[in-house]
Order: sequence, then C-alpha cells, then structure tokens
Amino acid sequence: MRQEFIPNSLDKVRRLRKMLDERGLKTRIEIDGGIDSDNVAEVAGAGAEIIVSGSAIFGAPTGRGSPRAARGDVLWV
Repeated sequence: MRQEFIPNSLDKVRRLRKMLDERGLKTRIEIDGGIDSDNVAEVAGAGAEIIVSGSAIFGAPTGRGSPRAARGDVLWV
C-alpha cells in the first residue's frame, strides 16, 4: 500500500534545514512517505538529502529507464 505525501511537511523540512544551517550543523534530513517522480525535486529543494521512495521504485514497472532499472543511482534529482 502506498503512503500519501503530506505537502505541508515541506515547510517543516525547510524550517529544520534553516535551523541546522544557522547552527552550523551537518545533520542530514531524511524524508519518507509518498515520494515519487512528481514531488522528489521539491522535496530535495526543501532541504531533504536522504529520500526514501520504496513504493515508487518497487511498485514501478521494470524495463529500461524505469526507477527500478536505476537502483543504486540518484533517482530523478
């Protein structure tokens, strides 16, 4: 079953990224839940660096150019 992405989580990521940057902390932000090719660029742009996207990868069709074919690479970003 696929999780739904919660758009207002982007504001939380942005605020957290700003707080970490202001304090000079090198903490990486991870986000999980409803991430796919439609929203991954926005999620990364908000400051998330570790992006979990199980359903979009393992629920996607296989074949050349599919997310599953690109495992191990940076996907979509």
